[in-house]
Amino acid sequence: MLKPISLTLKRGREESLLRRHPWIFSGAVQQIDGEAKEGTLVRIYNYKHECVGIGHMGGGSIAVRMLSFTDCVIDDQFWRERITAAYQLRQALGLTENTHTTAYRLIHGEGDQLPGVIVDVYGATAVMQAHSVGMHLVRDEIAQAIVDTIPQIKNVYYKSEGTLPRQYRSDACGRLVDGYLIGDSETVACLENDMTFEVDWEHGQKTGFFVDQRDNRQLLRLFSAGKSVLNMFCYTGGFSVSALKGGAMRVVSVDSSERAIEQTRRNVDLNFSDNSRHLAICDDGFQFLNKDEELYDIVVLDPPAFAKHRGALHNALKGYTRLNLSGIKHVKKGGLLFTFSCSQVVTKEHFRNAVLGAAMQAGRSAQILYQLHQPADHPVSLYHPEGEYLKGLVIRLD
Repeated sequence: MLKPISLTLKRGREESLLRRHPWIFSGAVQQIDGEAKEGTLVRIYNYKHECVGIGHMGGGSIAVRMLSFTDCVIDDQFWRERITAAYQLRQALGLTENTHTTAYRLIHGEGDQLPGVIVDVYGATAVMQAHSVGMHLVRDEIAQAIVDTIPQIKNVYYKSEGTLPRQYRSDACGRLVDGYLIGDSETVACLENDMTFEVDWEHGQKTGFFVDQRDNRQLLRLFSAGKSVLNMFCYTGGFSVSALKGGAMRVVSVDSSERAIEQTRRNVDLNFSDNSRHLAICDDGFQFLNKDEELYDIVVLDPPAFAKHRGALHNALKGYTRLNLSGIKHVKKGGLLFTFSCSQVVTKEHFRNAVLGAAMQAGRSAQILYQLHQPADHPVSLYHPEGEYLKGLVIRLD
């Protein structure tokens, strides 16, 4: 167990910790005693030299990600207690022993008081992704705590090569960090509301499947009977399968990745013996919308994040307006637009204004029927509103 170094805050800069915000920014730091490597465990003191918590040293503007707002020992017992609390929440949500849904998020970073790590569960396999060097350095301890705490989980796959700073993406021998920390498993099919999806955590985006859209896919399913549906940026076809399951008469799935399109086709085939209602197209999203002349009862826009940081916010909002304008033009009179943003720096107000601008440019009346967000297994700390990253609207257009 590593001994923490010490960090002293400037006078008055401990106020954010008293509000339990889990980040300390670099401008709040007065002094660091010890070698402040990224990922190092650090004990935090106020200007009176009173301990106000413990966390991991970060890089860039986030100097520390807080693990605890009291002085404590960060050991195997600490990880087990935090993971147990996260698991008990998912038990209360009815996700851990659900025969209709076998994929869920077990750990959602700051929302589960474990900043810098997410864990998604697919049956007996947990897929872990580190977003901080501190969590990368304790990946083995966390993996062991998961299997010790949760008897259903037999395998832990680590997938952080795409989320870590470059110097941490390989081991001393130059091998990528991605791989099984515990156990082994082939790609499996999981259930979501009795729909079957093949999850490829080794090669797919994020942890292999976007479990954060589970409730929103179910909502689309309820509106789809007898409808024509366009699913843009379809990835592995979650919204497409949901629409077909809801009785859509025709679904068009579009993605720029041939791998994603092939996965979408497989997922449709897993759920339906007759796939004649479905058409999958590999094409750039904007180019497809510009040349497609068909109108649909429902259009789904679920693009990748347009803004990874605040510096990209202005261009991202312009992109969301442009995309939604193109999408709106493909919605029939009285039809629906399901539109989303997963960019953390884009607020709900930002996103609504971008969609408003698109509707105004299209010259169409629009009613918001639903304001959508991430499901309850992606909890948002009341003290960390930045954790509310997924925004969505269901809009009826005249």
